[in-house]
Amino acid sequence: MKKPNFIIVYCDDLGYGDLGCYGSETAKTPNLDMLAEEGIRFTHWYSNSPVCSPSRASLLTGCYPARTGVDQIIAGNRGAAGLTKRHRTLAARLQSNGYRTALFGKWHLGSQAENLPNAHGFDEFLGFHSGVIDYYSHINYWIQRKGMDPVHDLWNNGKEMWSNGRYMTNLITDNACDYIRSQADDPFFLYVAYNAPHFPMHAPKEYLDRFPDLPPDRRIMAAMIAAVDDGVGSIIETLKASGKYEDTVIFFSSDNGPSTEARNWLDGKEDLYYGGSAGKLTGHKASLFEGGIREPAIMSYPNHIAGGQVSDKIGVMMDIVPTFMEWAGAPLAHESEVDGRSVAAMAAVDADSPHDKVYWEYDGQLAVRQGKWKLVLNGKLDFDRTAKASVHLSDIELDPGEKVNLAERNPELTLQMANDVKAWYEEMTAAQTK
Repeated sequence: MKKPNFIIVYCDDLGYGDLGCYGSETAKTPNLDMLAEEGIRFTHWYSNSPVCSPSRASLLTGCYPARTGVDQIIAGNRGAAGLTKRHRTLAARLQSNGYRTALFGKWHLGSQAENLPNAHGFDEFLGFHSGVIDYYSHINYWIQRKGMDPVHDLWNNGKEMWSNGRYMTNLITDNACDYIRSQADDPFFLYVAYNAPHFPMHAPKEYLDRFPDLPPDRRIMAAMIAAVDDGVGSIIETLKASGKYEDTVIFFSSDNGPSTEARNWLDGKEDLYYGGSAGKLTGHKASLFEGGIREPAIMSYPNHIAGGQVSDKIGVMMDIVPTFMEWAGAPLAHESEVDGRSVAAMAAVDADSPHDKVYWEYDGQLAVRQGKWKLVLNGKLDFDRTAKASVHLSDIELDPGEKVNLAERNPELTLQMANDVKAWYEEMTAAQTK
């Protein structure tokens, strides 16, 4: 069987309720909605972390963040340490199996030589190393909060490049499409890592003009998402024009939930920002409640996956590595190499989720999903606000918004799940010291 191509389209701070096919009443995402119709839309797909760097580490390695050594947001300065070569990425695995590999967009897994994309299996890289840049100047101003000078952060492989005035979302899309056109017969893996709709809230006038009646925060968010949606549409059109669409796996998702950070505003106000939407879910970026970690997720593989599917089975970002390797005809020699599990059968033939339990940890919070149950310990609503209860048990099937705390009604279940997630965290902490 012909080896498929693989494309991951990864957004930044996109909420569960920020796409049309996930119920948004303000965003217009016809291309992503069509992709969902032609493939499978997951309604219980999770990031491994509620923030960017750890989520990306899990996506690319197939391991829990703590096991990768990247369980916090990596600093934006040049020379910041990150993901070491001890941790093998999806790009490196596919590269050794005859794939061409490329990344266009956000990296945010370190900027030392051994941490950069080209050292982690990517033949081609054009993008930025840190977590945030201005969309037009490609300068990271936000490290000034930590007393560091602004730095320009746009690179083509190991060489700094300048493209002043070019909107970053469009720059990523154009390079992705050019790359697809340049590929001949060898299979390829393309990682399209948009920084939208992460702050700063920038969008070209043509996109803002599509949403004249929305309030300012929702308008800029909708415009930025529309630019991404157009980008996905261009990628799909390019695949179809080159005869590659049917044999290409496309996975679309985001690193974490929407941000409430005041710096999303551009008027100096220190108010919570609600431009992004987690739908009916509780929590935002940095929270282990559903709104911080449950993500919109779409997978398309026309020659293998039937269209029009909606799956409520549990999947996690770390599942992408074993899934793609299985479809590439090079399954992992040992399941224990990663923490993720292949969801190939779940996507193709509606098999059960491979997960009995999924765990999370971030910034003093712990969480576990066990079947329909979800336990959050020391939960936060975002970076700064804490939840009312330090122990919160929910029935996610009946209460996806985690509004009702069932911990006191189910003391034995609560204790069992709490003990399990604490034992898992001890295991992860031990793994970091090895």
